[in-house]
Amino acid sequence: MTIPLVVGIDGSVASLEAVDWAAGEAVRHGVPLHLLHAAARDHEASGVIDAASERVRACAPAVRLSSEVLNEDATAALVDKGRNAFALVLGSRGFGDLAGMLLGSVSLAVAARADCPVVVVRGAAEHRDGRFGSVVVGVEEGEGSGTAVQFAFREAHVRHCRLVAVHAWSAPFGAFPTPQAPSWYALEAHRRPPAQVLDDALRDASEQYRDASVSRRVIEGPARQALLEAASEADLLVVGARKRQGHLGLQLGLINHAVLHHAPCPIAVVPRI
Repeated sequence: MTIPLVVGIDGSVASLEAVDWAAGEAVRHGVPLHLLHAAARDHEASGVIDAASERVRACAPAVRLSSEVLNEDATAALVDKGRNAFALVLGSRGFGDLAGMLLGSVSLAVAARADCPVVVVRGAAEHRDGRFGSVVVGVEEGEGSGTAVQFAFREAHVRHCRLVAVHAWSAPFGAFPTPQAPSWYALEAHRRPPAQVLDDALRDASEQYRDASVSRRVIEGPARQALLEAASEADLLVVGARKRQGHLGLQLGLINHAVLHHAPCPIAVVPRI
């Protein structure tokens, strides 16, 4: 039995946008879609489910659809459901004058704790309808980007679009003997040149997806800025997440927190296996 794509809904505009995105994703991957509404107390749960179901039937009538209402904490319910899900899809809920920018507490908590990929649907409509034809993936130093890279290649493949792989790096403190020292001093301070880090991270997935159109970007500077700039012309941003040592859940880190709060497009957080 194919595991479903699970979308969390609460009746908000943001969650309905997540439903629309998830319906398209279910079509692209040929997986069932499961609507989950969880709240400790909610007397309007049936209306929330009915409204979301109607949207799915209107935009993706062929999708195998199921739904569920749970009277429990939303974060706990979603994390539990994510243990047997293709991915979790959530809306981005903001408050006050920065609505649409700051991420809701449930979405952030689920992204930090889930065992499966979590997609937070953000951004204006043009970033959700595929018009940019681009998936961006952030690649870090070390072996932490493998699952994120695989996820990003798969997304680019089913969307028939290009993949933009971004690796940002900064010179270690003390790498420059003088303020005017050239960048090659910083390169010498790294075990591998940044371009090699990117090539190594993409090698396995490139072998699997030989027809993929891949654009490589090696950028000297803050990773946050590099990813957000690349995401400004993307349909999806993909980042990896590390397992905490000795703790449950994931360690999102400062960069992931920043892009989750400010990305102009949907963002997928993919846990490292």
